[in-house]
Amino acid sequence: MACLIGVGAAALTGCAQFDKALGQREAVVSFRSGTPVSQRLTVRSTCAKIPAVDAPPLPSDLSSPYALQQLIFRIDHASDADVARLETCLDKFPGVVGVTLQDSSDAGG
Repeated sequence: MACLIGVGAAALTGCAQFDKALGQREAVVSFRSGTPVSQRLTVRSTCAKIPAVDAPPLPSDLSSPYALQQLIFRIDHASDADVARLETCLDKFPGVVGVTLQDSSDAGG
């Protein structure tokens, strides 16, 4: 009996994690080669002010040539209008060459 309870609890935990993953959405921003980290930081701070758009914490080593090669904004709770505002904000920066919207269904095989 205890074994069945343990299996049931593990299944519920797995379902809760799966449900949480389903709501994950992000905007992945790509930059033109040679765009300085300072401009990438400006894009991050400016466009993260849009409601329901969150920028994850900065990497610890911003002096790396690979720092912020791509910028990821979490848009889990963003409306279509919020996403449109984000795209409009990104369009103002010449170093931005594209944005890819992804959700948890895009991950995997």
